[in-house]
Amino acid sequence: MPVRRALSRILFAATPWRLVRESPPVSGSRLLIGAPHTSNLDFVLMLGIAWDAGLPIRWLGKQELFRGLGGPIMRALGGIPVDRADPAGLVDDVIAMARREPGFALVVTPDGTRTSTRWRSGFYRIARGAGLPVTLGFVDRPTRTTGLGPTIRLSGDVAADMRRIREFYADKSGVRPERRTEPRLADETVDLG
Repeated sequence: MPVRRALSRILFAATPWRLVRESPPVSGSRLLIGAPHTSNLDFVLMLGIAWDAGLPIRWLGKQELFRGLGGPIMRALGGIPVDRADPAGLVDDVIAMARREPGFALVVTPDGTRTSTRWRSGFYRIARGAGLPVTLGFVDRPTRTTGLGPTIRLSGDVAADMRRIREFYADKSGVRPERRTEPRLADETVDLG
């Protein structure tokens, strides 16, 4: 981890991005939201945030990223390939993984592809199903800040939880603000576990 932490410090020293660290730091298993997800630069910033915090993160990525020479690299960086054409069982598989692995830290970009109009509910179902607190990670181009915001426990009241999440992300625009997706699930009135 010292090498990764050093690489993170170099990243933030060499770029105009300022890292906002957790206050207070949270330990243990959790789900981290990476939002707004508007650019491939988000991935680099997410690695920098995680490496600075010493988090052995896992993340979900489209299976195409894991083909060829990139596969071993993506897996070494914590990647879990996802078949977007057949995601059946993914939530249950990730919940089982979270229960098995101590210190499990999963980064999810609930706005999915950068052309989505709504957030996907998988992050909510994983967090509730595995009993994971949710850390609100962010990228905000106007302030050139990125980092980890508060860690919350989802209550099961989807509408109330999403209101709280929207309040946090209201002033966060992502790297490409024109691609930002409002933190809203397709149906916030259903029970997601």
